[in-house]
Amino acid sequence: MKKIKLYIKIALGVVAIGLLVFALIPNPVLVDMDTVKRGDVLVTLDGEGKTKIHDIYVVYSPIEGRVTRIESEPGDNVIAGDTVIANMSPADPRFIDSRTEVQAQADIQGAEAARGFEIAKLERAEAELEFAKAEHQRTQRLYDNGNVSIARLERAELLVRLRETELNTAKSGMVVAESVLAAAKAKRIQPGNTAAGDSSSLLVHAPVSGKVLRILHKSEGVIPSSTPLVEVGNPDDLEIVIEMLSRDAVKVEVGDRALIKRWGGDEDIQAQVRVVSPSGFTKISALGVEEQRVNIYLDFIDGKEKWRGLGDAFRVEASIIVDQATDALFVPISALFRFEGNWTVFTAEDGTATRKQVTVGRLNDNIAEITKGLSEGNQVIIHPGSEVSDEARVEQR
Repeated sequence: MKKIKLYIKIALGVVAIGLLVFALIPNPVLVDMDTVKRGDVLVTLDGEGKTKIHDIYVVYSPIEGRVTRIESEPGDNVIAGDTVIANMSPADPRFIDSRTEVQAQADIQGAEAARGFEIAKLERAEAELEFAKAEHQRTQRLYDNGNVSIARLERAELLVRLRETELNTAKSGMVVAESVLAAAKAKRIQPGNTAAGDSSSLLVHAPVSGKVLRILHKSEGVIPSSTPLVEVGNPDDLEIVIEMLSRDAVKVEVGDRALIKRWGGDEDIQAQVRVVSPSGFTKISALGVEEQRVNIYLDFIDGKEKWRGLGDAFRVEASIIVDQATDALFVPISALFRFEGNWTVFTAEDGTATRKQVTVGRLNDNIAEITKGLSEGNQVIIHPGSEVSDEARVEQR
């Protein structure tokens, strides 16, 4: 019995010691892991912008006048030189007040008096011409009979020509007087009293084939000349304009590929840089900071069936590829950290964290190219905290 009790005590002591040792062993650190993969590493510059129809035509009113209500709607098809955009007619005269009417009546009376004066001049010129012709005939007979000299006959002929000139001058003065009188009477015309011949209309046609983009003046009314009416363009002729900080824009070259993201579709759209604007502009950021920005123009590479839903002035985001590595090893950027001035990662092997120095190539916002220090398939710890150290026990979260 004594031996049995001794064995029991020894067993209980061993169990107690084992439990104490197990309690003193630290628990594994829970971490997130990822696998070293192989693929393409793209270095991109991101920017926001919008789509833009390459050539937008604004249709303006060619005259000052009344335009009827524009029946076209955004999205309607138009044909160059055939589709009527607007129907215009001369505007009615303005209403005149009592003082202006009195002035207009006085102008009419003055014009009528001037016309009477010109009538008198015309009658006088006609009478003098008739007398000069009769005098010329008498002189001609006397000359034929040898009773007057050739000089007397020539003076009679000269007098006829002078009287004919005076008659022509009087007729011209009469035309001027009639015009002044008509102009004075026109000043008294009130709206609604225009002649039927003044109701002519002018049809404004579409300058190009495409679609109506925006209606800039919808309702009927009297408008001045050069008033914008509608915008017309071809939605298939679409481009992308991206605003980018000038310090980033200098890294972009014509021909660089780009990915159009967050435009509303399920897949990114491929595009290509056509123009990097040589001139920048100042823009105030949301934080109130002045920034120098540059417009970058992109053309679509993918066909229209992929970006069919896009229209003019739609917001998009673009990632312009300025460098890339093909078939390269890469890890998430969150797995990297600096240790003693070098890029380092923690790998997880058999539940133990191992600190490894690596050589990093190209970087972007998400992944980093690894040129030395890791192999494809290695497990790396992402977002390693202060609890992770070399040879620490780790476990997948």
